[in-house]
Amino acid sequence: MTHRTVVVALPGLGLGPESWRPTLELLPPEVEPTVHLFPGFGQPASRGLDLAPRALASAVRDALPDGREQVVLLAHSASCQVAAHVAALAPERVASLVLVGPTTDPRAASWPGLVRRWLPTALHERPAQGPVLLRQWANTGLPSMVRAMDAARRDDLLRTLDGVGAPVVVVRGSHDAICPADWAEAVARRGAPGSRAVTLGSGAHMVPWTQGPLVAPLVGEVFASVQ
Repeated sequence: MTHRTVVVALPGLGLGPESWRPTLELLPPEVEPTVHLFPGFGQPASRGLDLAPRALASAVRDALPDGREQVVLLAHSASCQVAAHVAALAPERVASLVLVGPTTDPRAASWPGLVRRWLPTALHERPAQGPVLLRQWANTGLPSMVRAMDAARRDDLLRTLDGVGAPVVVVRGSHDAICPADWAEAVARRGAPGSRAVTLGSGAHMVPWTQGPLVAPLVGEVFASVQ
């Protein structure tokens, strides 16, 4: 049976498909990417819904394309933890992971720790992205975002990746204090052979949107490597 490889992107906390568009539109023409939204990540969460990354991953896994297709799974920020659980739950489906600015470094998993890392990162973001972010956050809703982040900060990404047999490429902006270089390296070391961490020459945490020309070639390389 012939397997086709597809690219599925998961947005970061509270974000929608717009957050990935500047990267995905620069991928090679043979790549036909899709963006999958889910509660807390582009969709509001109903009251009482379990927003733990593993619980969300079960629904994402069930929404993956036809079982004959291998998936390169892209994720950003807190959705990286969801993506890792998807790969652990469906190792036969996920060919590779591209984790952009993954959370949550256990050294800064408390709410004060998250804020201390977010503030210096935000200073290096483009002011023009403010209205775009606010529209996406409004679609998801602040209560859903807070609940999802509270669950994500308690999730052990490194432990999850210990159960994943796929290569992991970690990408971060050079000014991303939420995902410092040593944390990116630690995440990449948990992946299969071929895993690596890449620090871009610019950008902060929102690099799928602000640094699409730098992120897209890395995604293209991963796609080509699993063909």
